[in-house]
Amino acid sequence: MRNKFWIIALAATLLPTMAMSQVKLTVDTLECHIIGFTAGVLMPGFGSASNGAQGGTMGDLYKGPYLDFSIGCDYKYKSNWMVTFDADMWFGYNSDNLRNREERIPVYTSSGIALCWGGYDGAVAAYNRGLSARVGGAKIIPVIKDNPNSGIMLKLSGGWMMQKTVFSQDMNESPVPQLNGDYAKIYDHMQHGAILTEGIGFVFMSNLSTYVNFKVMFEVSQCLSWSTRPYQLDNVIGLNGKDNGSHFDLMYGLRLSWMFPLMGKTTYDYYYY
Repeated sequence: MRNKFWIIALAATLLPTMAMSQVKLTVDTLECHIIGFTAGVLMPGFGSASNGAQGGTMGDLYKGPYLDFSIGCDYKYKSNWMVTFDADMWFGYNSDNLRNREERIPVYTSSGIALCWGGYDGAVAAYNRGLSARVGGAKIIPVIKDNPNSGIMLKLSGGWMMQKTVFSQDMNESPVPQLNGDYAKIYDHMQHGAILTEGIGFVFMSNLSTYVNFKVMFEVSQCLSWSTRPYQLDNVIGLNGKDNGSHFDLMYGLRLSWMFPLMGKTTYDYYYY
């Protein structure tokens, strides 16, 4: 009996200590806000115009590729569904990527020089600039065994876009009068419209670090836009007046994002018992 008493007493002393020293580690999915910064390269695809001016699509007007930069704010649920918001800006990789600029804009000489005040040669670069704001949804499909927050991402978003030709003049030279101030609006092909984007890629969210989180996406965008200028002049497409047509554009590209989850806990739960 005395031996049994000491065995029971020893077990009662050690078991709580042993139990408190055990840790059960489980992987969890996150619910959090995510801020992301994105850089990528876009290429214009085929385009078409309606019963207005032909040849006024982005692919017709501007040479690719375009550089794309954006900032995003997403909300990720524990189910790995996400609500997304993106604000993008893109412009020509070549700082002078307007196609056939001498024929389109009657301010250039045959050698590609624009004339300034007084008949002097001026330097003017003509390139595209585009902006968009999109909201949408995404789904992460886990493919890593111990990381349910990482995997294949499918994304769909849509919203508003605009694009136009920007004229950049050398500040050390006299201005070109036909491209100075509001006169540039006659040649800038400004268009506003709707954009729809589909994407597929891979997202990685680290179990240990807030700073090692990224995604790589291949995206395709469809843009439907209309001219917002009351008067446009383009000698290539024979436009001399209002552009009454609609323009359909396709863009596709590869984008890399660096993400910062704003989370209150790590992806691990610790249980002590």
